[in-house]
Amino acid sequence: MKRRNFLKTAVAGAVAGSVRLQHATLFAKGREQDKPCDLVAVMGGTPVEMYERAIASLGGMAKYVKRGQKVVVKPNIGWDKTPEEAANTNPELVAAIVRDCLKAGASEVTVFDNTCDEWQACYKNSGIEAAVRAAGAKMAFAHEERYYKEVSLPKAVRMKKTKIHEAILDCDVWFNVPILKNHGGAKMTIAMKNYMGIVWDRRFMHANDLQQCIADAASYHKCPALHIVDAYRIMTQNGPKGKSIEDVQMGNALFISPDMVAVDTAAVHFFNQFKSMTINDASHIIRGEAMQLGTTKLENLNIERIRI
Repeated sequence: MKRRNFLKTAVAGAVAGSVRLQHATLFAKGREQDKPCDLVAVMGGTPVEMYERAIASLGGMAKYVKRGQKVVVKPNIGWDKTPEEAANTNPELVAAIVRDCLKAGASEVTVFDNTCDEWQACYKNSGIEAAVRAAGAKMAFAHEERYYKEVSLPKAVRMKKTKIHEAILDCDVWFNVPILKNHGGAKMTIAMKNYMGIVWDRRFMHANDLQQCIADAASYHKCPALHIVDAYRIMTQNGPKGKSIEDVQMGNALFISPDMVAVDTAAVHFFNQFKSMTINDASHIIRGEAMQLGTTKLENLNIERIRI
């Protein structure tokens, strides 16, 4: 399917090649300009170009960040991998968001992740540390339990309390910036799954119904202003870390929404063009909807589709 077909597809089209689109009629109607935009999908540019077009469609960063506010940008930095291996969020995208927050008047911007591999190697080799420091943000420590504080999760089903990183607790606004990729346990890791990087004890989550615990963590009341999904490069197999560059395909897309369930649903539909996957496989998305964290009914949303 060629990129020129993008505007006719569900949320974003496939990369050039023989990818079969399975959700061609899901978003038959275009955006209604007199209504607020619920979700933006962009395809065809660099990570920075796609982000700039998407945030402009939502009214600009100043709509979400006010002068003097403390901001957190939470990408996926979990793995000691380079950007080309698509295990972590694209560093150029993260830096662009940082610059935008500072331009909007943020007093400070903090970036962190509770990494899986050794944290210093993850921060460095992902390219994110250098990129965000150059953009004017600081990197927070997240590798010790003392940086996390216990909170209650009243909406949770299994994980009624957990420890969340102090940067999230102390900030005025935060942005969730995951990469779209396959995950062996959770099947998909996108916006909801990226919450595991703000939590300390992930062993509990893996041992107590991972899919439900992901939804439970995402029920934390201090929601991100936006979920910005990096689908520039996509790890389609052997996730979340990957084995080789052969696990990666070029997606050249980006999805952005204040609704974590909707943006994950859209991203899974897009992923399904590369490899079979449904939101039923990644059931934390369905469970998130049941907990009223968002909607999977994308046909009811006002969606802006952009091709660069």
